[in-house]
Amino acid sequence: MHPYVAEEFTEPEVAVLRRYFTNLEGPVFALVNLPEVVKGALFARYSRSSKSLRRLFLDEFVGDLELAGDASIDATVGLARADDLYQKIFVEYGDDSVAQLGGVHLACEQASNILTKVIERGRLMSYLEQSTRYLGYDRRLSNGRYRFYRDNDLLESRFGARYIGEMDRMFDTYRELLPVLTDWLSGKFPKTAADTDFVYRQAIRAKALDGLRGLLPASALSNLGIYASGQAYESLLLRMRAHPLPEVRDYAQMMLDELMRVIPSFLKRLDVADRGVAWTNYLATTKSATRTLLAADENSDAEEPGEHVRLVGFDPKGEDRVLEAIVFSSSTSSHEQAVTRVAALTSDERAELFSSYVGERGNRRHRPGRAFERTDYRFEIVSDYGAFRDLQRHRLLTIEWQPLSVDLGFDVPEVVREAGLAERYEESLVRSGELFRDVQVDFPEQAQYCVALAFRIRYVMQMNAREAMHLIELRSGPQGHPSYRRVAHEMVRLIREMAGHEAIATSMSYVDFSETDLERLDAERAAERNRLNR
Repeated sequence: MHPYVAEEFTEPEVAVLRRYFTNLEGPVFALVNLPEVVKGALFARYSRSSKSLRRLFLDEFVGDLELAGDASIDATVGLARADDLYQKIFVEYGDDSVAQLGGVHLACEQASNILTKVIERGRLMSYLEQSTRYLGYDRRLSNGRYRFYRDNDLLESRFGARYIGEMDRMFDTYRELLPVLTDWLSGKFPKTAADTDFVYRQAIRAKALDGLRGLLPASALSNLGIYASGQAYESLLLRMRAHPLPEVRDYAQMMLDELMRVIPSFLKRLDVADRGVAWTNYLATTKSATRTLLAADENSDAEEPGEHVRLVGFDPKGEDRVLEAIVFSSSTSSHEQAVTRVAALTSDERAELFSSYVGERGNRRHRPGRAFERTDYRFEIVSDYGAFRDLQRHRLLTIEWQPLSVDLGFDVPEVVREAGLAERYEESLVRSGELFRDVQVDFPEQAQYCVALAFRIRYVMQMNAREAMHLIELRSGPQGHPSYRRVAHEMVRLIREMAGHEAIATSMSYVDFSETDLERLDAERAAERNRLNR
């Protein structure tokens, strides 16, 4: 198993931490005996801090808590009685939905970027992941190693020494170029009197981290916080146990060990032969069989590599469907009557009905109702893996992605080219590609760890018009990363021009097409205003 780095705490720190965390050694642990608002705030701060959650708690949260009454707290008190009650309800009434009502905040640390995408796939879960645009990967762990995953099978193979060496070189390049790009950006975008030193430094650093994140390998380790119900955790662990990657299966066991300390009743079926075990076997068998069948007839014709967004599925009558849903939900008409009424509308009447339903949107969070869920769009996207990481976390849609590889080429950010760093950048990516192709022969799953985030991946995203409005407006914002802003801009263009859904595209009035130099500058200014107001 990967050598997870254990933290060290003083005896007084241990005395505090043991009241609120299910363990003090491993990378996975649950939060207990804390107010919900504290757990939420802790996870929010976690996503932008380089510290572990337990260290962050000690450094920034303990001072604001009243600890005297917590000295005798034991997270297991009452657990046996609660378990007996749950079993009685489940056996007598079959009320499986009870598992939706018990939730857990779980911290998952030192997880590879491959693993975090597996964990973040569930729809009914909440996640906050450490951000590559706020936290640099130029620092090493306490044991002196860079932050990347070390697969045991890979390290014991003929590629072991080469894998470690190439990963170190990728991180070395990132570490060496970060101050160079930061200095170049400071020269290109000088500080103005309108901004404090702190705001300016934060905006410049975010721009530099954005520019260089493509150098990081998918093996790079991240921390994430999760909040979910017992039922959602059960579903997640079933999928993780069926995954072909050892890291995912090993991590599933660590997650289960911690969850069993706080919600054991909700997860007992995972190890029941004809329930969880059978379900996991079903998932693993069907996925393996499908891959084997398709591999035998794989099309070897290489597609022209390049970033693209394609609208591959939509309903030409989608706006009619939305209007029909508006009429149905806002009147006493039957479905058939709604269809007839919409068919009889003039162009002006259609526009008026759309406008009335959408209304005056005060901000992007003011979205029309569920009638917009009556039509959907299916996009095929090829983007760099970094952009995919951000888009993948949208949960109210269907997303499927192909295994990470180097076959679709890579992107070099324009800011890296302007700074004269493209040659060093590309050299590192070429080494990443060579390592992937060699490792792939023996370890097709683990080879993904070798791939830098600048390489492209192909995936599909299918969403209804209401979710499209949310995603496109959010991801087109001026503070967003340029790579996913381009995806959002192309999505709304295709909805308007290819699907012909002019009214739906027009209703997305908070899509931002503005050009910006320092993407995070306005956001940092707003954050500072909020700090001053507090």
